[in-house]
Amino acid sequence: MQPSDDILVKRVKNGDMDAFELLVRRYENKVYTVAYRFLGSHADASDLAQETFLRLYQALPSFRGESSFVTWLYSVTANACRDEIRRKQRTPVVSWENEVVNSGGQTVSLTLGRNRIPTPEEAAEQNELNESVQQCLNELPEEQRLILVMREIQGLSYEEIAGVLKCSLGTVKSRLSRARRAFRDTYVSKRELFGQCSRLAK
Repeated sequence: MQPSDDILVKRVKNGDMDAFELLVRRYENKVYTVAYRFLGSHADASDLAQETFLRLYQALPSFRGESSFVTWLYSVTANACRDEIRRKQRTPVVSWENEVVNSGGQTVSLTLGRNRIPTPEEAAEQNELNESVQQCLNELPEEQRLILVMREIQGLSYEEIAGVLKCSLGTVKSRLSRARRAFRDTYVSKRELFGQCSRLAK
């Protein structure tokens, strides 16, 4: 049976580096995924993941367990992402797992089914869609991007997000609603503009 996060944290505080290695292996994929969704670069995400775990190790002595370890880990990761975005002004490339409604009232899926190989036509359409999604995310404020990544990509609960952002559940829900609406509105407006440009080019 694997030791719990709390037990590993206590061991790390007592100087057990093997315990820290276990924590890293347990959460490195999650940290990397958040970093990649924010930065859109495997190299940058790898560097940021290392930076995150370095910060984590340095801050562990001050971790009092007032929140769960995983919530605290996401807070450290989110702060590292914010710092990197401010430093490099980089933007994410994501395959968005959600749906939006276009101007004709049609629901548009932003990802293909995972259980089958897409046709060349579907792959081309998906690439175009991913580019549109990236452009929309580029225009979202940092906090809206963060909450969408945590909820829609990482699948965090409202309670976990509230712990990361240090706000109430009501605030999480309202921020998430605004972020989804901002993303949808931006996506729809860009698709409509693209359609107008295509018609003018004919």
